[in-house]
Amino acid sequence: LLLSEIGQRIGAEIRTLDIPWGEVATLEQIEAAIVAHRPQVFAAIHGDTSTTMAQPLDGVGALCRRHGVLSYVDATATLGGMAVATDAWGVDVVTGGLQKCMGGPPGSSPITISDRAAAHIMKRRHVEAGIRGADLDEGPGALIRSNYFDLAMIMEYWSEKRLNHHTEATSMLYAAREAARVMVEEGLEARFARHRAAGAAMSAGLRAMGLTLYGQDAYRMTNVTGVYIPDGVDGERVRARMRGEFEIEIGTAFGPLAGKIWRIGAMGYNAMRHKVLITLGALDAVLRAEGYVPPAGAAIEAARAVYEAEP
Repeated sequence: LLLSEIGQRIGAEIRTLDIPWGEVATLEQIEAAIVAHRPQVFAAIHGDTSTTMAQPLDGVGALCRRHGVLSYVDATATLGGMAVATDAWGVDVVTGGLQKCMGGPPGSSPITISDRAAAHIMKRRHVEAGIRGADLDEGPGALIRSNYFDLAMIMEYWSEKRLNHHTEATSMLYAAREAARVMVEEGLEARFARHRAAGAAMSAGLRAMGLTLYGQDAYRMTNVTGVYIPDGVDGERVRARMRGEFEIEIGTAFGPLAGKIWRIGAMGYNAMRHKVLITLGALDAVLRAEGYVPPAGAAIEAARAVYEAEP
């Protein structure tokens, strides 16, 4: 929903592929929507934290190219925690964020752009008059209305031309580099496995409490787990007690899921065995205080079993 609103705010004509919350779109559904609406850009969220589902993207890039459509993926919630296979997917533009699985500060957005998308962006290149030189050709396309988010000028800024665009937030660049260094030092596959184990342990522990998970197991994000609030339990009181008594934040939900589920994240530094066990233990204690009594010790034992089964 937010991605649609962002597009509308800049004047884009939006068509959405509407599917039930908690489900993901098939390639057939995506292609049918593209054929019906003939968009310039197909946009998708890789990991939707609102529904805790991860959209499969294999074949999306090839499908879009077949129909002459540019493709964009928002991987903010998955970059660093799940594989973001830009080249394998054949996607044109992918953006992320530092503050989720990468474990960095918010405020900076990594981006990757295909040659195809770059050529399209450069058709709209219009350089500021004060820095325009004879060696810079203007693009034939429409002016990009935002100066700060003018990707054509930003790409020139980072090119060998070093075209002045803005004063860089160097502290954010250092933070981004450090977050990436830590990821590479750990190893991407090891990092993805750590997030998978945390998500699986969290899911097993919640189920052992007698709680019902939200969504489809096959498409569940490894780093966010949705769980239905038990009947008779005040979800906001539980969240408040988790914060006040244990200094642990679990998420509420939005739209049709508001007041129905909690969303429990295990991202970056928090995707660790002791963090998962502490969270499950705290939730068990708070639920007991609120009148819902899970089987004693079951959550911790179920989560431990997942970790002990890991190679």
